[in-house]
Amino acid sequence: MDFYDIIEFLGEGNLEALMGLGVGMIFGIAAQRSRFCLRAATVEFARGQMGPRLAIWLLTFSTAVVWVQGAQTLGLFRVSDARMMAVPGSWSGAVIGGLIFGAGMVLARGCSGRLLVLAATGNLRSVIAGMVFAIVAQMSLYGWLAPLRNWLAALWITPEGRNIHLLDMLGLPRDAALWIGLALAGLAIALALRNRLGLRPLVFASGVGFAVALGWVMTWTLAQASFDPVNVTSATFTGPSANTLMFFLNPNPALRFDIGLVPGVVLGAFLAALVSRELTWQGYDGAGAMRRSLTGAAMMGFGGMLAGGCAIGAGVTGGSIFAATALMALTCMWIGATITDFLIDQRSGAELRV
Repeated sequence: MDFYDIIEFLGEGNLEALMGLGVGMIFGIAAQRSRFCLRAATVEFARGQMGPRLAIWLLTFSTAVVWVQGAQTLGLFRVSDARMMAVPGSWSGAVIGGLIFGAGMVLARGCSGRLLVLAATGNLRSVIAGMVFAIVAQMSLYGWLAPLRNWLAALWITPEGRNIHLLDMLGLPRDAALWIGLALAGLAIALALRNRLGLRPLVFASGVGFAVALGWVMTWTLAQASFDPVNVTSATFTGPSANTLMFFLNPNPALRFDIGLVPGVVLGAFLAALVSRELTWQGYDGAGAMRRSLTGAAMMGFGGMLAGGCAIGAGVTGGSIFAATALMALTCMWIGATITDFLIDQRSGAELRV
């Protein structure tokens, strides 16, 4: 049975959703075991600590870059076919949305991907914050906040109706992307050795990056064989969270990669926590903590949709293909998180919580 037989047997939509489920499960398992989180990495960085969370994030990012660029070299993927590169990018959305998202993830004490993983382990704070995140993301996509998002995004867009490859913008050969990934991986390993990280968290951190690359390759492969248009995409949680929410509210939902991804992450993280005996109920410490968390979740929902992706969607998935606006959004997420941690947590003497 070849790939076309599989498509005919399962149907394109079902196969696409199963791909999302598989990618999500790998992501969920790896993220739960490695404690991967952009917020944790940025807070360490903001406090001058080149610590283990920064090493884990950097290894995840570099692994995604190496796998994606390696797949392109082998002819298993084309960056130019990625949906993120085929549509206009928004510089204004990346800057404003990135700053808002970065501030929000510090307030919520976790990026959107981390909230999803924690929710699967019994963290009720993350369950509630994740629902607020998904609702605000949906409002920003099609609801009351959509006009504001569209106006902000349209202030400054990329020319010619497409996003820009960062290396093209800098006048560098695209082959340099693989070498940049390898250099960052070397830096990540050096940081890991300095912080005496064991082999297990490094393997699982690499697994998160591998899941991102796998999503790109699988959706690209399906797009080459499919009769219907297929979005070439990978792990991201702003749009998929909103789409998954609407899937359960729509009487005639359509199966897509997004719809399999979010449940896959939850299932993978749950199984990883179950095996490691880390399932535990957790709630809010008080009304103040709840207000802070929900405010941050709402900011991430709007900011992520405006920026064109969340900490995973823009920060790792978009970064792995060197989409210029995605890397701008990632940079602004770091800036927003650093400023928020300094103004709120550091000034109040709050301890570093990862």
